[in-house]
Amino acid sequence: MSAPPALDTLRFDNRFLRELPQDPVTINHVRRVGGAAYSRVEPSPVAKPKLLAYSREVATALGLDESAVLSTEFAQVFAGNRVLPGMETYATCYGGHQFGHWAQQLGDGRVIALGEALDRNGQRQELQLKGAGPTPYSRSGDGRAVLRSSLREFLCSEAMHHLGVPTTRALSLVTSGELVSRDMFYDGRPALEPGAIVCRVAPSFTRFGHFELPASRGDETLLRRWVEHTIRAQFPELVEPGAPISVPVILRWLAEVARRTAVMIIGWMRVGFVHGVMNTDNMSVLGLTIDYGPYGWVDDYDPNWTPNTTDAGGRRYCFGAQPQIAFWNLARLADALLPMVKDVDAIPTAIETYATTFDVEHLRMQREKIGLPEPRAPRPEATPQDDPDIARLVALFELMATVETDMTIFYRRLALVPTRADATDGELLAPLAAAWYKPPIPDAHRAALLAWLRSYAERLRQLGINDGERRARMDAVNPKYVLRNYMAQVAIDAAAKDDASVVNELLEVLRRPYDDSPEHERWAGRRPDWARDRPGCSMLSCSS
Repeated sequence: MSAPPALDTLRFDNRFLRELPQDPVTINHVRRVGGAAYSRVEPSPVAKPKLLAYSREVATALGLDESAVLSTEFAQVFAGNRVLPGMETYATCYGGHQFGHWAQQLGDGRVIALGEALDRNGQRQELQLKGAGPTPYSRSGDGRAVLRSSLREFLCSEAMHHLGVPTTRALSLVTSGELVSRDMFYDGRPALEPGAIVCRVAPSFTRFGHFELPASRGDETLLRRWVEHTIRAQFPELVEPGAPISVPVILRWLAEVARRTAVMIIGWMRVGFVHGVMNTDNMSVLGLTIDYGPYGWVDDYDPNWTPNTTDAGGRRYCFGAQPQIAFWNLARLADALLPMVKDVDAIPTAIETYATTFDVEHLRMQREKIGLPEPRAPRPEATPQDDPDIARLVALFELMATVETDMTIFYRRLALVPTRADATDGELLAPLAAAWYKPPIPDAHRAALLAWLRSYAERLRQLGINDGERRARMDAVNPKYVLRNYMAQVAIDAAAKDDASVVNELLEVLRRPYDDSPEHERWAGRRPDWARDRPGCSMLSCSS
């Protein structure tokens, strides 16, 4: 079978399938899969696939022009109705710790990979269809996905990329023309919802759980093959071609995974993103944000906020806990590698890279958010805790948490606060008024905030930083536009009526999140009151 002319630029080189062992059972039924990295499985066709939206940047990177994406063949292929030459479809096997507890075998329950496409730079990009039907890992699920969760993943993947946060990407969002039954609130009242399929794209979707599962089963042969393939394919700089994957190489790899994880988490904290389900099976060894489920952006600043209804009691994955949970997850990956490393003392040193990276880079990020450069010529023995502005930053966090203060708007508008010594109270507070959800603010908070602002302005004057320079620096790291939950819900409501205008408008807004775009000003404000407690706009369940 030849590829349609519109899609014949896609080329595949499926190294993953060549190098890792396949499940010998070819019948697609739920089962325990042992000794294999993946199972062959075909997508299940849908009734009436229709392209709802696509990322032109991802399409271009894959060598697909607009005519290819808008062709009828594209919707057929990226809904799972047709497989192109070179595509080899499969689902991978992994385990994971979920909410701190070992969950044993999990796997790609509704994700089916199409293979590794070669992008315009000759690099492999794994293409996955999420919602393409059941696999051996579907457990009690149907392998499908609903429009609301698919649209949220599609938009957020692209939003995070343009924010500069490491992430998987999304090529397309295709509606299925079928209805899917979901119990959105887990209250015993399932309802039929429109189905959809999102095509996810990344160099690899390898997770911590891919190593945890064989380690938990004592399958050192499969564990070694996973480690060797991952290092050679995704971290080739760590080993000479043809050289063995030695213990020092594995430790260097673990340290690099730790470093990348720290960079990713710092990105989340910078823009106010909360993943919602930081299970180890949702952690990428490439340091990419993956599996956009009940995520959310912090509206009113609250370190204890979680968007996940399942986590509402324990708040294990709340905004402020994300740095610590990432380290805990890295420790679980390190545990899985112990059968290969065998040196108990070497493991902590490798994952300590996370802490050292996070401490330094997180403080640098927080300073950048308020327009402060790094201290000049710090002492060689200085630690992040010695930074002269830590107390200032801590005081700011406490102030934002005291009253309902929109995190995104506050930081963006802080760049407009004048630093003149003779600035009046009104001039200092006026730029920040848009950030408060329940104005006027109490007198005590007003006084404390004014004291902080005057101290902050004095510090900037001491450093010789003028307002124009400061605003440029701050606007580069503090986005004006983020994908608030209510925005995604507005797009979902329109898409459910076959109206793609909102999702495409949001794609355009989120392509330039740091720019002042007057034509998109309506998306730059606080979460509206009607969205405070509406399902999908405040907290979400894992139902998708």
